[in-house]
Amino acid sequence: MQELLQVLRDAVKKLESAGVESAEYDARLLLAKACGVSLAELNKALILGDLTDFSPDYASKYSDFVTRRASREPLQHIVGRAPFRYLDLQVGKGVFVPRPETEVVVEAGLDWLRESGISKPTVVDLCAGSGAIGLSVATEVADAQVWAVEKSPEAFQYLRKNFEETAKNYENMQISSRYHAVLADATKAHISDLTPELAQICGKVDLVITNPPYVPESQVPEQVEVREYDPPLALYGGSADGLVIPEQIMRAAFALLRCGGAMVMEHDISQGDALADYAKNIGFIRAKVKNDLTNRARFVVCKKEAKNE
Repeated sequence: MQELLQVLRDAVKKLESAGVESAEYDARLLLAKACGVSLAELNKALILGDLTDFSPDYASKYSDFVTRRASREPLQHIVGRAPFRYLDLQVGKGVFVPRPETEVVVEAGLDWLRESGISKPTVVDLCAGSGAIGLSVATEVADAQVWAVEKSPEAFQYLRKNFEETAKNYENMQISSRYHAVLADATKAHISDLTPELAQICGKVDLVITNPPYVPESQVPEQVEVREYDPPLALYGGSADGLVIPEQIMRAAFALLRCGGAMVMEHDISQGDALADYAKNIGFIRAKVKNDLTNRARFVVCKKEAKNE
């Protein structure tokens, strides 16, 4: 027991020296993975001093995990999972790791659905990546039909894995018949021409929720985990100000939405006003920039004009 605690303390020091901000949490989670138990089980065992069920060969695994994390490989890549709202998703090289701030974007979309009282809504997740947004909607809105569009074949593999795993875990919710994964580029001018699946819902969608690539190319992220490991295709917005791709996705969303439908889009803190103005220029009747939990402008909610407005 004392040996395990010392190994944990040494790992925390090593991660702190490497500049890992959440060194204590990361060290514990990696130790749990090395020992083949959950984090809750590890913490309980450390308190009670009962390590009889732990894998005896944890030391070499743990050393490797800690070394990788000290090199600033993302924690989520090492453990192969990332939490998002009520889901636990598979992630790794080639797919963007979902962030807590995007959970607020999803909540804004779900709030709009609840306030609108729409029965059996059709929801589209553009630039779907791991599937975090669309799968959250499918599991939290029991009658929603969800379409997820992703252009990267590498990311799409993770999306499919997460779809299959979520469908199995929520078998009673019939996810398999309500979630539709589409490998396509949503930045194309005529999204209805991409696939028959998208053509059939064009102009009929109630809600689009999207976290497109938006990082300004003039602002390369300082955080190593982001700069070196998140795929550039999922990060950068295609121009110095990062607005080119978000604007393309906004046009695609407008084409997909029915009259009276809405779009929620995550963006950089510098882009809110520009995207709200652009939304109105292409036909949205309203566009309002919203703040995240840290009171920073991080997403815009846009409404397409209803027939009776």
